[in-house]
Amino acid sequence: MKDELVEGGDVAVVTPETVRAIEAILLVSQEPVPIDVLSQLVEISAELVDSVCQKLSETYEAAGHGFQVAKIAGGWRFQTHPDVAPYVERFMLDGQRARLSGAALETLAIIAYKQPISRLQIASIRGVDPDAVMRTLHSRAYIMPVSRDNGPGQAVMWGTSQLFLEKLGIASLADLPSIASFVPDASLVEALEKTLLLDATGGTEAVETSEAEAVEGS
Repeated sequence: MKDELVEGGDVAVVTPETVRAIEAILLVSQEPVPIDVLSQLVEISAELVDSVCQKLSETYEAAGHGFQVAKIAGGWRFQTHPDVAPYVERFMLDGQRARLSGAALETLAIIAYKQPISRLQIASIRGVDPDAVMRTLHSRAYIMPVSRDNGPGQAVMWGTSQLFLEKLGIASLADLPSIASFVPDASLVEALEKTLLLDATGGTEAVETSEAEAVEGS
């Protein structure tokens, strides 16, 4: 397929690597990628980018794939073919009924209580990359972009959606349980610390006693 794409006319100057790069960029993007952005990334003219994407679209359509490369809002993107929409809808509905993982619930709780919050801030709190679980939460419409940070890079800030409130059966975020109700009482924490300290001290004394007895016995 790649050989056909780079043969004939102006498209002949486009290498197979460039075609593969365009495919990869379209595959990972959640939104249509503007032609001028693709042009800058693969370093060929916008006209050639448009020609390559059009040829890809025709090739996939002729091959009868369940996906297509479509031109949407002045950009190109991969999307499922309209002919298989009923199967995709069935899959998505099944996914909506699936239970959220522990990681997804943890991330959702962080967003709910700390919103608006960026991906980087979530990663800092959880200690792991949250991208996968955030995609799941976003696909199920539990979270959504709500603003952009005023700092460098203007990171997307995330918050919970109306559906999130509906699923919890609450009218607003003010109705969320207080975080304090999930935190142990200060006296309990203090008692636990003392217990652990005593255990550690007792363990050390026991080791020292055993060593002393061993020396005396010898």
